[in-house]
Amino acid sequence: MRKIRLMLVILTALAAAAAWWFRNPLLATWRAAYRDVELATRNVPKPDPEKYAVLTADLQRWRKDLAKRHREARDDQARAAVEKDARVILEQALPEMMRCWLGTPWDFNGTAAKPGGGKIACGYYVATVLMDAGFRVDRYQLARQPSENILRSFLTQKDACALSAGEKYETFAAELIAAEPGIYLVGLDTHVAFIVNGADGGFRFIHSSGSKPWRVVDESPAEAVVLQRSNWRMLGNLTADPAVIRRWLRGEKIIVRNS
Repeated sequence: MRKIRLMLVILTALAAAAAWWFRNPLLATWRAAYRDVELATRNVPKPDPEKYAVLTADLQRWRKDLAKRHREARDDQARAAVEKDARVILEQALPEMMRCWLGTPWDFNGTAAKPGGGKIACGYYVATVLMDAGFRVDRYQLARQPSENILRSFLTQKDACALSAGEKYETFAAELIAAEPGIYLVGLDTHVAFIVNGADGGFRFIHSSGSKPWRVVDESPAEAVVLQRSNWRMLGNLTADPAVIRRWLRGEKIIVRNS
């Protein structure tokens, strides 16, 4: 028994001596790891519910003003001019509203109603931003639909959505960049997201990601791993569709497609 105790004392002393001897390398390793974690945390955008509330209120005022002008327009040309203005406003405001959610955690069952107000699933993210932008839609009903139904609820014309399956990502991305600028909805195998096309000659993929880093993110074409990996992609340009713009102006109810 004494020998065992003696061995334990010796081993403890050796461990303590080793820790002391290697303290500088260990401290350097720990500090480097901590610094990496700190930098990663520092670079995560924070949700901005205050800015989101301001943007939502401002956009509502713009919608009411534009709707009044649209009602009072005397001919198709005047109405088309108002619709063009409405498109410009939406294409400026929507991306800013989307980005207020950056950093909000993803969860498959997440239903947060505002940036940082909990966790949010991809469908709820899309539905909530569109509802808060002034589209009259039931976000709970819309968010529970497959991505195709989400797109078709807004883009009702048969040719308003383009579907590709098995297409190489490089081809898809090049065609999208060359397409008309605007705010797109994109449906994937098991996902739905926004694409802002035409920003600096490229596009941004903005979504609540169920893959790493599991939060709302704003990604370049090279960073958009979820978009790259999907075999099935359906695209529709929301702001390029005059019918969508008119429904927004008039506050018409969006009938959610469920079949």
